Amino acid sequence: VQLQASGGGLVQAGGSLRLSCVASGRTFRTYYMGWFRQASGKEREFVAAISWSTRSTEYADSVKGRFTISRDNAKNTVYLQMNSLKPEDTAAYYCAASDRSWPPNRLDEYDYWGQGTQVTVSS
Repeated sequence: VQLQASGGGLVQAGGSLRLSCVASGRTFRTYYMGWFRQASGKEREFVAAISWSTRSTEYADSVKGRFTISRDNAKNTVYLQMNSLKPEDTAAYYCAASDRSWPPNRLDEYDYWGQGTQVTVSS
């Protein structure tokens, strides 16, 4: 599985962005998909994950109620809608694919990674 993330940019605090991640390969719908982020000088951290069927989602406490993960299996795409953005959300955001157990919220549970897309939130 190859992953290509996009949609990052510069936004003011309180604003919104939607990230997209397109996957290659016909087996996309069999993977759990997740988003992670890595701020400068910090470790990569879990943001959100979604199950194959989209019925189950998991979020980091820091983004609950503000971010929404979704997927369109027909388009091989996973999204991260980010609302009420804060300066502390500034980071490179990465999408990833996992075939482990649910919920996959650790880095070592993901086998495929996309390149990062930078999100910068100004105060």
